Amino acid sequence: MSEKNKNKSSFFFISKNSEPIFSKKNRQLLTDPLDDNNPITVQVLGICSALAITVQLKPAIVMTMSVIFVMASSNVIISLLRNLIPNRIRIIVFLVVISSLVALVDEVLRAYAYDVSKELSIFIGLIVTNCIVMGRLEAFALGNGVWKSFLDGIGNAFGYGFILILVAFFRELLGSGKLMGVQVIPDFIYEMGYEDNGLMLLSPMALITVGLIIWVQRSRNTKLIEEN
Repeated sequence: MSEKNKNKSSFFFISKNSEPIFSKKNRQLLTDPLDDNNPITVQVLGICSALAITVQLKPAIVMTMSVIFVMASSNVIISLLRNLIPNRIRIIVFLVVISSLVALVDEVLRAYAYDVSKELSIFIGLIVTNCIVMGRLEAFALGNGVWKSFLDGIGNAFGYGFILILVAFFRELLGSGKLMGVQVIPDFIYEMGYEDNGLMLLSPMALITVGLIIWVQRSRNTKLIEEN
């Protein structure tokens, strides 16, 4: 088989000399954004949506799924086109790819989850300018293969979404006694004198909750603590 044909076949199949698809390095692309390199708690990116859409768990889950789809797909597309994109217009290409995927997500939400679409409103559109998405295209997808770029997109999106869901879980539970709109704190707890903490439904409490998560994370993983 000629060298040209070998290169073509290796694009679709894993050759004997290639890195295993779930090697340690590839697994780290999925796991590092959950802890050591989390987009929100370590890189401090995407804070706006963490404050705005975490009053309830359902919008946070939908936003997470939307970002996972957009990041994974855009990483794969840019990785496929990376040798064809002129350096001068790469940002424009990023925006075109991301905005097309976001438009698709928005149309699907309008068709099948209109109430959630209205609740998320402009925040779905703002995925286009989300610095996490743009950053991964620039820093990773533009210089790596399709599989690694796909894993990187999934990992960073899930790391971002994990924090959204965690914050929304505590805000909705402590703020209204509900999860996914369903009451989970029994009535007898309220009869004993328990009251919902209305402050948890205010935007400042989202920032405080994220701060507490950062504190817990750095207490558990001391290597994330910056030296003076």
